[in-house]
Amino acid sequence: MSDSIYKITEVVGTSKTSIEDAVSGAVERAAKTVHDIGWFEVTETRGHVEGGKVAHYQVTLRIGFRLQD
Repeated sequence: MSDSIYKITEVVGTSKTSIEDAVSGAVERAAKTVHDIGWFEVTETRGHVEGGKVAHYQVTLRIGFRLQD
């Protein structure tokens, strides 16, 4: 069994619906160009308020992926 080496990249996801949708959208979009994604970590959560209601969610993610040999 060999050890793995991972690289970390940072992305920001947004959604008008929910924090979960912002996370899912960011991971799914990153997976189109970054291969072997193994994990993610939410490092920041923000939102935008209009008329006293949440109008938009924004999350910053650190995404880890395994480097190929």
